[in-house]
Amino acid sequence: MTAILGISAFYHDSAAALVVDGEIVAAAQEERFTRIKHDPNFPTLAIEYCLKEAGLTPAQIDFVGFYDKPFLKFERLETYLAVAPRGFHSFLTAIPVWVKQKLYLRGELNRGLNHAYKGRYVFTEHHESHAASAFFPSPFDEAAILTMDGVGEWATASYGIGKGNRIELTHELRFPHSPGLLYSAFTYYCGFRVNSGEYKLMGLAPYGKPKYVDRILDNVIDLKADGSFRMDMSYFNYLSGLTMTSEKFHTLFGGPPRSPESTVTERDMDIAASIQHVTDEIMLRAARHVHSETGIKKLCLAGGVALNCVANGRILRDGPFDELWIQPAAGDAGGALGVAQFIWHQLLEKPRVVKQRDTQRGSLLGPKFTDTEVREFLDREGIPYHHYPNEDELCSEVARLIADEKVVGWVQGRMEFGPRALGCRSILGDPRSTAMQTVMNVKIKFRESFRPFAPAVLEERVDEFFEMRPHEQSPYMLLVAPVQESKRIELNGAHADKKGIELLKVQRSVVPAITHVDYSARVQTVDERRHGRYYKLIKEFERQTGCPVLINTSFNVRGEPIVMSPPHALRCFLATNMDVLVLENCVLLKSEQKKTDHDTEGYLQQFKLD
Repeated sequence: MTAILGISAFYHDSAAALVVDGEIVAAAQEERFTRIKHDPNFPTLAIEYCLKEAGLTPAQIDFVGFYDKPFLKFERLETYLAVAPRGFHSFLTAIPVWVKQKLYLRGELNRGLNHAYKGRYVFTEHHESHAASAFFPSPFDEAAILTMDGVGEWATASYGIGKGNRIELTHELRFPHSPGLLYSAFTYYCGFRVNSGEYKLMGLAPYGKPKYVDRILDNVIDLKADGSFRMDMSYFNYLSGLTMTSEKFHTLFGGPPRSPESTVTERDMDIAASIQHVTDEIMLRAARHVHSETGIKKLCLAGGVALNCVANGRILRDGPFDELWIQPAAGDAGGALGVAQFIWHQLLEKPRVVKQRDTQRGSLLGPKFTDTEVREFLDREGIPYHHYPNEDELCSEVARLIADEKVVGWVQGRMEFGPRALGCRSILGDPRSTAMQTVMNVKIKFRESFRPFAPAVLEERVDEFFEMRPHEQSPYMLLVAPVQESKRIELNGAHADKKGIELLKVQRSVVPAITHVDYSARVQTVDERRHGRYYKLIKEFERQTGCPVLINTSFNVRGEPIVMSPPHALRCFLATNMDVLVLENCVLLKSEQKKTDHDTEGYLQQFKLD
């Protein structure tokens, strides 16, 4: 037996992943255990979980891999000094973390493993880890690989080829020119937090018009036909200061950045639409270039920018590739999985078994809790619940509750690895409801009302509701597709003058709660083999209502990581306006819960809102 532990840490979304004899056994982000969103600290608890899942101790691990090369990354600090004296403050801010942790990484790793691990440490380059995480679990024997993010050591994007049990990256874009940092700069300018608000910017874009595309392309970046580009750094401040954009940027777009939590204006919406359009074009051009250079018809994507599901959908619909596979944990967390698989396949030269539906196991790689454990917990806390030992009866009752427009927290099986809830730590609702999007955003998630919700749809009916091919797979909710014309509702003249957030009030389809204002939806396809009980629930909802679609959003509130355990789920349930909580075979009704000290205000004050 060969056990390999992969680790990502110290920047954003620390995580651990364990591969045993080539099989992905476990993977989890540290934030789920510490309850600190995007926790960058050493993933002590995530490692502890992975080892426990495999029944191993640190001494029994054969290799430990780290997802980037800290000494190469340290060289990038020279960029602060290159713009001295302006960059000196940034240098002084960054250097203590390097001196304390990153330059002495082996010591940090030894401490994190209780000095019990005596084997070899392997350090892969950052984009090599991304590429490995994209290709090795994919269902392709051969594929082109494209990675895009903020920055690794020096690379911000790369491409190459994966074949059999090897990957090779041949070209890269280098810092400070970065698709991830470009998008993050506009995220910052529109008043959202960098490294967590990019989803909000993407969700805001359809409310606006891409009025500023030419202004971006004529001034801010020089975009080439192959998707590479150079940024005019006089518009940015991340080299020499502690903000993303400069005064020159603010002048170009007509004012200072939006203050966080202030009203979102029409200009903000138009800017969001414009940078999304530019990002689509960058990724589409890059994909076309990679295809022309490699001649391969299948593409694997990873890196934080690969979480931009709008651009991913454009690549699939308008690009030259027949098939696309995206690492579900495409950001830094996935680097832990990538380095572990790189060691197994590329360094140890172990053969790779390709499976039709990938080897990511639905990305359901986190902790699970038995029905007995759940019941013991609820009994100990004195929480009233209904127990359904029969799965069919459970699904029938929960489907009935959802059809009655109840909002349901759903905790089943193993927790998802990556930023998306995939049906094991989800909040579910009826997509046919015209009020559900606003209710779930404002009263359950405590977040901006404009943010869209994703549909979970039975794979065998995906092309009936969305412009996708029959049985086309999107199990990881990483593709946006238009709602089928046949499911849309024709708008009358009364709605012609509506714009901005007012567009929310207009019903656009027979499933309005998951139809964005541009008739798009971020689709998750659900199949019985991957999703088990989750599939049965949607199938039962279909039987009762004729609708094979549910709303699926992550089980958390704004500023909080997705819940991991029954106690996390119970507290979130009691502190929000959620109607029902399903913990394995136990169904909790809010109407039956006594008044507790889990008040909403006190609950939310624990978390720093973005």
